[in-house]
Amino acid sequence: MLKNGAQKSSGTAIVKQARNILITQPKPESEKSPYFELARKYSIELTFHPFIRLEAIAARDFRKQKIDIVSYSAVIFTSRNAIDHFFRMSDEMKINISQDTKYFCITEAVALYLQKFILYRKRKVFYGADGTNKSMFDVINKHKENERFLYVCSENQQDNDIVNWLKNNHCGYQLAFMYRSVSNNVKEIMDEGDFDMICFFTPSGVRSLFDNYPQFVQNGTLIGAFGNNTIKAIEEAGLNVEIKAPAPQSPSMIAALDHFLSAAVKK
Repeated sequence: MLKNGAQKSSGTAIVKQARNILITQPKPESEKSPYFELARKYSIELTFHPFIRLEAIAARDFRKQKIDIVSYSAVIFTSRNAIDHFFRMSDEMKINISQDTKYFCITEAVALYLQKFILYRKRKVFYGADGTNKSMFDVINKHKENERFLYVCSENQQDNDIVNWLKNNHCGYQLAFMYRSVSNNVKEIMDEGDFDMICFFTPSGVRSLFDNYPQFVQNGTLIGAFGNNTIKAIEEAGLNVEIKAPAPQSPSMIAALDHFLSAAVKK
């Protein structure tokens, strides 16, 4: 299933033991994905397999949260999934979203995804400069006095950094749970693979690992993590994180992997 007794004595050793990397997300649809360029650049093998799946919360259950969507002037999105479920819920509840609604997104890529649902105008769509929570907070901070924020997130996977920032900065906000994450069965891919590294993107992905392997031991496997909450979940599980994103020089997991492998080659 996983590499055993891996050594970290030199950069060459690190690259050799990072030849086969498991990305716990769906395989990119486009062959132009930077992931595939990364694989070619370092002659590594990337395997994609989502560790979680999302289940929609039905409108009848969402109503129990007693949230009046139209009373919020701004919406916070940290993923394309959140956007999908927000507009799905609006359709199911037959709610017309005001054209004046502002949208605050974690990255430009997430912001551009809004074009699938709205007429994209820069004056009402905002995003962080480098994909970090801090950069998004900097943008929100300029508007917090005049907006009421709806943070669309998973029932069991909201970003506590965002919640705490909204609370500590006295923003008017409400969490809106429109979907939930559920662990996938990953035993087949894990048992058949020979992975040197696993990259996680959510705390739920980490939970899925232990749902499948309650006695999981790292045993030399390298671990990458995206997001402070993901890093925290991994460390609380007693595992070590070698690759962390976002960071000033690594705003994405792809950039973090590139930096890690490049540094290893140079040693």
